[in-house]
Amino acid sequence: MDERLRRLRNGNLALAVLHAGQAAVILVLSNDFSLPVQGSFLDGPPGVTPPGPAETLWDVRLGPAVAAFLLLAALDHLLVALPPVRGWYERNLGRGVNVARWLEYSLSATIMVLLIAMLTGISNVAALIGIAGANVAMILFGHLMERVNDRVRPTDWLPFAYGCVAGIVPWVAITVQIALSIDRGDGPPAFVYVIFFSLFALFNSFAVNQWLQYAKAGRWRDYLVGEWGYLVLSLTAKSLLAWLVFANVLLESTTG
Repeated sequence: MDERLRRLRNGNLALAVLHAGQAAVILVLSNDFSLPVQGSFLDGPPGVTPPGPAETLWDVRLGPAVAAFLLLAALDHLLVALPPVRGWYERNLGRGVNVARWLEYSLSATIMVLLIAMLTGISNVAALIGIAGANVAMILFGHLMERVNDRVRPTDWLPFAYGCVAGIVPWVAITVQIALSIDRGDGPPAFVYVIFFSLFALFNSFAVNQWLQYAKAGRWRDYLVGEWGYLVLSLTAKSLLAWLVFANVLLESTTG
């Protein structure tokens, strides 16, 4: 077990460097491309007076936003690889729990899904808050799945089911936005579809990884196999989104 934990330690250190390095490159090379967060406001009784035109409340620069989810992952991997957090992390792994993972995902994955939503044209502040809340709920149900199952007694699948319900909500909203955009015009550019389909598949792969753990399927009977699965999926999803956004809207030559 000690050798396996040592390899996991080294893996986390390597991932911290990879994520931080990507964040640094994107911060240095990105342009100032931003997307608006907007709101519409009533000026009279609801249903009688139509809301006024949307107003931009603030702009979100995509370069720092992409760097943020990469740096959150880097910080998580660094902390769990070094004392004093490392001991706590490894003890939790022995119980089949990784609290640090779910804390990081609740922030980093939520930033990711918000960026995907905004790239499809969702800009209303209330809609974005709802998407963020649903995604955080999904992550917390993932944590609850680990908390209520000690990997000995029969598995309680209720947190997993609730997490799936919460997790699909942002993707339904994004799908509706894309469909309406196609119906009313030309729809999003091609790279947005690539982001949508690839990240949707990867987000669902996290759920598959957890299902394999608690179904005790093959090698996934060993919790550390699932832990490595999360590490690989997290690096893949974050890197893919980061570089797709960078290549299509953040290069200095991009005019927006």
